[in-house]
Amino acid sequence: MSLSQLLGRFVGVRQHVVDPGGGGAPRVPQPVDTVVVGGGIAGMSAAVVLAERGVTVTVLEAAPNLGGRLGAWPEALADGVQRVEHGFHAFFRQYYNWRAILRRVDPGLSLLKPIPGYPILSRRWPTEEFGDLPPAPPLNLLALLLRSPSVRLADLRGMDRDAALPLLSYDRAGTYAELDTTTADDLLTSLRLPDRARAMLFEVFSHSFFNHEAEMSAAELVAQFHFYLLGNPEGLAFDCPDEDYATAIWDPLTRHVERHGGRVRTGVAATALHREADGWRVSTGDGASYRAGHVVLAVDPPALAALVAASPDLARVAPELVARMPGYGRPGPPYAVARYWCDGDVDAGRAVFSGVSRQPTLDSVTLYHRLENESRRWAARTGGSVLELHAYACEPDVPAEVLAERMRGELAELWPEAARLRVRELRARVEARAPAFTPGSNAGRPGVRTDAAGLYLAGDGIATDFPSALMERAAATGIVAANHILRAAGGAAEPVYSVRPRGLLARRR
Repeated sequence: MSLSQLLGRFVGVRQHVVDPGGGGAPRVPQPVDTVVVGGGIAGMSAAVVLAERGVTVTVLEAAPNLGGRLGAWPEALADGVQRVEHGFHAFFRQYYNWRAILRRVDPGLSLLKPIPGYPILSRRWPTEEFGDLPPAPPLNLLALLLRSPSVRLADLRGMDRDAALPLLSYDRAGTYAELDTTTADDLLTSLRLPDRARAMLFEVFSHSFFNHEAEMSAAELVAQFHFYLLGNPEGLAFDCPDEDYATAIWDPLTRHVERHGGRVRTGVAATALHREADGWRVSTGDGASYRAGHVVLAVDPPALAALVAASPDLARVAPELVARMPGYGRPGPPYAVARYWCDGDVDAGRAVFSGVSRQPTLDSVTLYHRLENESRRWAARTGGSVLELHAYACEPDVPAEVLAERMRGELAELWPEAARLRVRELRARVEARAPAFTPGSNAGRPGVRTDAAGLYLAGDGIATDFPSALMERAAATGIVAANHILRAAGGAAEPVYSVRPRGLLARRR
């Protein structure tokens, strides 16, 4: 344990128990059936926990592959088949619940390899590195202020310290009451930071949540700043699988669920929910139906809203859920992912993953041929490279190929050698499935438990009363949904963990 982590523990920055679990039988003492709609992180996390406790669980995934926004599938290239992911994801070390699920199939987490560095690229300013900060607050914050060229002592003197206090004082009830109707853009403006500091320290951060700061709740920005930087003892270090997500995660988790008696069905879309005397019936697009005492809806916001709208019974048994859907079901802005198989490589010193600041479209760069074994083998065989460019919140109604070309041009402005690469293959797409965190949206954001008995929600847009985000929120809400079902059936619940629940200065406020 480092000095930073020791000091962090002294001030209460450690892994916290949200739910100790236990409290019931190791396996449910009576038959329990559950249908989980959605085979992404949230749905499969729920399914893993339920199946292990003896619940008869069926996972229905509309896509031909599991994973949702962490999915992977085969793509036929001119010289063979390559697995392609939905997009790069950083597996941060404070993702305690998601890592607990992954340990079911890899107890030592050997599937995850550390990613060195966390540079932020800019055409206007020198690259700034965040991967080598001390892991835990307050030393990480002090090191950032002392070492970052974006913030000088004179800048701190000119900063509005009262406006900055909420960043250090996260408290769920107080933060959302005070700041949820304010935009992240307004909060950042109020800090009176230099433009460089705002761009390099905050705007890159807000874009990572698939939202523009002008359309994102300031409370959500503060909550995630706390979760990723000021409330956890792990810091900004992260890991990634060295195999594609299907090979590393979804195939093993499917086998795990099936070994415990569960079923995982892909290519099966839920089309409606029906409330019956003894529970629920889920209709699917192939004309089949699945009956269960409990249902977990673990799908993205637009899919959830569409499913609720197609289920007339919910107006009677879950009016509150129905009322929340018009606001919740609108996703955040579109995001674009483009993967390029090129005939050459970028400079050897380029980082595996880089964030990007202030480019019109480009938000991140991932060198898959230095990250993932299949891409590494392709590059070794061809002398080429495999790059992924990502726009987290891009302009709407622009074709994927146009956005891909824009991103490639913007990369060449940052890395001149990229302009010399010839693209042999390109796979690009645009989607809009990430949750929106617009100002004022927290009041209407649904939680895991709905107002209908036996009906639960899970996903990275679902509200939690503890700090969480992205993949970790998806996994945590899936586990919480499973725990509700287990406790109702007399089974032992799964422990749930999170980071420090309140900011370093929350009590002083």
